[in-house]
Amino acid sequence: MSSLIHRGAFSQLCSSCMKLKTSTEQKFHFHNGLCHHHQSSCPKPPVLLLRDRLLVILSRNFVQDTKLLTIPRKFYVFLGPGIGDRRMSSAFRLVGSIVSRVLKIRYIILTGAVGGGITAHQTFESWKEKMPNMDWMKEYLPDAERLDKIEAGFKRIKSRFAVPDMKFKLPEEFPRLRAIREWLDSKPFVDPEVFEALDIKSSVDLTASRSFLAVGKTVDTSTNSKDKVQELQEELMRLQVRFQKEIERLEKENRELRKHLILRDQKNVTKRKMKKSLIDMYSEVLDELAEYDSSYNTQDHLPRVVVVGDQSSGKTSVLEMIAQARIFPRGSGEMMTRSPVKVTLSEGPYHIATFKDSSREYDLTKESELEALRKEIEIRMKASVADGQTVSGDTISLTVKGPGIQRLVLVDLPGIISTVTSGMASDTRDRIQRICRQHMENPNAIILCIQDGSLDAERSNVTDLVSTMDPNGKRTIFVLTKVDLAESNLYNPERIRQILEGRLFPMKALGYFAVVTGKGNTNDGIQTIRDYEEKFFRSSRLFKEGVLKPYQMTTLNLSMAVSECFWKMVRESVEQQADAFKATRFNLETEWKNTFPKIRELDRDELFEKARGEILDEIINLSQITPQHWEEVFNQNLWHKMSSYVFENIYLPAAQSDNSGIFNTTVDIKLKQWADKLLPSRCVQIGWSTLQDEFTKLLAGDPTARQRDDIFNELKTAVRDESLKNHKWDEKAEESLRVIQMNTLEDRSVHDKQQWDSAIRFMETAVREKLQQTDGVLRQMMGPSRMEQWLYWKTQTPQQIDRVAAIKELEKLLQSDVKRRPALSHDELTTVRKNLETQSVDVDNEFIRETWFHLYRKQFLQQSLVTANDCRKGFYYYQKGFEETELSCSDVVLFWRIERMLQVTSNALRQQVTNNEARRMERNIKEALDQIGDDKQKLQKLLTGKRVLLAEELKRVRQIQELLEEFIQALNKEKP
Repeated sequence: MSSLIHRGAFSQLCSSCMKLKTSTEQKFHFHNGLCHHHQSSCPKPPVLLLRDRLLVILSRNFVQDTKLLTIPRKFYVFLGPGIGDRRMSSAFRLVGSIVSRVLKIRYIILTGAVGGGITAHQTFESWKEKMPNMDWMKEYLPDAERLDKIEAGFKRIKSRFAVPDMKFKLPEEFPRLRAIREWLDSKPFVDPEVFEALDIKSSVDLTASRSFLAVGKTVDTSTNSKDKVQELQEELMRLQVRFQKEIERLEKENRELRKHLILRDQKNVTKRKMKKSLIDMYSEVLDELAEYDSSYNTQDHLPRVVVVGDQSSGKTSVLEMIAQARIFPRGSGEMMTRSPVKVTLSEGPYHIATFKDSSREYDLTKESELEALRKEIEIRMKASVADGQTVSGDTISLTVKGPGIQRLVLVDLPGIISTVTSGMASDTRDRIQRICRQHMENPNAIILCIQDGSLDAERSNVTDLVSTMDPNGKRTIFVLTKVDLAESNLYNPERIRQILEGRLFPMKALGYFAVVTGKGNTNDGIQTIRDYEEKFFRSSRLFKEGVLKPYQMTTLNLSMAVSECFWKMVRESVEQQADAFKATRFNLETEWKNTFPKIRELDRDELFEKARGEILDEIINLSQITPQHWEEVFNQNLWHKMSSYVFENIYLPAAQSDNSGIFNTTVDIKLKQWADKLLPSRCVQIGWSTLQDEFTKLLAGDPTARQRDDIFNELKTAVRDESLKNHKWDEKAEESLRVIQMNTLEDRSVHDKQQWDSAIRFMETAVREKLQQTDGVLRQMMGPSRMEQWLYWKTQTPQQIDRVAAIKELEKLLQSDVKRRPALSHDELTTVRKNLETQSVDVDNEFIRETWFHLYRKQFLQQSLVTANDCRKGFYYYQKGFEETELSCSDVVLFWRIERMLQVTSNALRQQVTNNEARRMERNIKEALDQIGDDKQKLQKLLTGKRVLLAEELKRVRQIQELLEEFIQALNKEKP
């Protein structure tokens, strides 16, 4: 019986298979792709079931074509009888096909694995390239070897903390030592939690624990064995010293690391803008508040540390220890602090100091720089003291930066004195107390009260003053200085205990500290003083006997406690101060809207810039003036200033000659003398005054213009005066004018009839102006006429009556001789005086001469007008040399020469102004503006008024509010 496998064609099932269709063996009979044997009446043998199973497996997985396959010979035994040998070749082909299919699947799997690995490697390398380079951290972070050494060092320190086996009763606070030992046993490393594990009761104790490891109070003297207590105290002291040195070493390494990080940030300043430190922002706010003068009583209530004390009590030395540099002037027993000094302490990579108004940095690590800084502070103090005074209330602002410096703002005040010595102002004592009260009356100011421990407490002046300003002691920290002298000279442990417990002085304080600020040698450095202080307290009897607590000793503990108290008060008060300035700003803005509703808010600096622009614009307008206008103005001013000289010194003397030749000769001589000496310099002065007048007119502008702002009037006047004062006309201009004027005046020729008519018009105009002036003088000398007396109810004075009588007598002389000289002879004077005496008019010769001077000139000017009218048609005779007529027109030629000189001079001055002087004027005006802009006091006087003051205050309040808000944001971001 043969079994054929044919894809897609199936034989009918046998009866045995049909019976199995519903049985459990049906799972071996698949109807999709399954070929059965032909139907038979015999039951299907069991071996056929195995054969069918193999056929099913082979047919479902490997048969893909319609070719007939023969079961191999070796499967014949299992498949049963009826399987022919002719199918064996087909079976072998089936096995080969199966093997090739399996190999292809392996290759696909292997290839996919290799490709996936390569892709993963490339992705990892790309991620690695995008990661930032962290090699620079190796310079700042210690390596594993260094950490192992630190761990070993801490373990050695930990091994020292062993509680001795004592039979007596331990004091109440001594369980803290056991707490330290238990904590060190449980911690492999020392971290900041050690200070929290000590269960310190106050913030001051927490600060002190970092420096002296306050592990408990002194052992009670009532114990069973005093020797063991003393031995325990010495052991604790040794442990504290070793622990303190280790902490200082770690802090030094921390400072170095912070220094490197700060320097690294500064190197990247071009990439990102450096942020201000918190203390610098706060100091900037205080500087703005110090300069703010409010009419709304918005006082400065921001905290700062005010250092007060008696003179030579060591307050400046305490401040220097906190600043870690000897920065203040030194003296022995004399007053060195003559004005308040505000010192802003902040952390930085280098130990430097700078003044608020200076860019110079003083390197505090160099003695020469320290000496220069002390000298500069002394100079500034002396400069701030007014004449006749000893101290000043002006504050000097100084910033000190350095590694490990506590962030503070301290104000060093002059020392309080009890006696005014010779060389001091009589009000020095009261003035110092007023300055101290002014700084201490701030309810948020921390008062650092410095008391000399080497002197008797009864000699203190500062404690009474502090107790009146802060009776409850809520913001006072008491500092006892010179404790080493107190122990060696005036050793009274009970009295010192009373001082440090607040039971001796009539004042209260937040905390009490004892410090040593040196051995009295002003040349000792800060580190030397600090070493001496540590050495003293290590062996101090006051500490061993329990008078001094560990947290009360050293300036380091003091600075930490003051810093913590300072920032605590800052956080509590800055919001309230910001709210006060918000209310002030609202009030000022409301007042401005009600007072100046249509005017923009411009402070003094902005108004100055606006006025500066207007003035410089007027300078440009000065260059836009036409040449014709310049020449007309110069011509008018020149003749107005020189007309009197021409008439009195040239024309009138020359007119006394009998003929034209002498007249011309006299005129030539006088014109030459005038042009050689007086005329050029006088013309330069007139040109300068003309330029000044024109510029003044431009600055004044149109008084009726809508855009005119009268607030700039005083400023513009000051700029004009300052620029004109510094302006000098070109020296070469005078010499060039001399040459031009002399050549012009020497020319006596009138070339055409037009020039002749112009000369006659100029002569008539000049003579009529002079005649009007003379008539005005005579009318004033004679007084009102009879008609004016009747119409206006006026009367003549006795002098005017005498003048009228004198004029009548002198007119008789003029009528008798028309060609009379300008001066009267002695006989003529005598005759006139006697004739007046007969009329009961008693006058002297000087009175007669004065009257004759004006009367004669009137008669002379009238005759000149007649001559000018006669010569109006005399140009023809002028060309002929006046040979055919007796007419003489030398007067016209004189005025032609004067007119030509005025025209040439006006043209020359115009060229000098437009080419040189206007530009020099512009430079002078810019320099004057710069000088006024730099002089704040002068600018304050020139730009003043309610509008300016209100805008100034509003600007300052806004600026302070913005600084406060910026500081508050930075403060809130920083962890307390």
